[in-house]
Amino acid sequence: MDIRTEDSPNGGRYMIGEVGQQAIMTFSRASSKLVIVDHTEVPDQFRGQGIGVKLSEHAVEAARKGGWKIIPLCPFFKAQVERHPEWNDVISH
Repeated sequence: MDIRTEDSPNGGRYMIGEVGQQAIMTFSRASSKLVIVDHTEVPDQFRGQGIGVKLSEHAVEAARKGGWKIIPLCPFFKAQVERHPEWNDVISH
């Protein structure tokens, strides 16, 4: 499944699936070098497929490519950060 990005100066979201049936991770921009991942939503039909993890990995890779840090406000994303210490290079503690 492809991950699509909607981005604006204030924030955006990463999405998997079709409109009405999609998993979403939203983020807001605190500055040009700091992003807050604030929400992850995975519909029931996607549960157990690792979709939330894929969205998390995508956010980390986007931060690495974009040169910014992430504040993990979303409880799901925060739990993933704790499981993946290799992401610490882009996590703001």
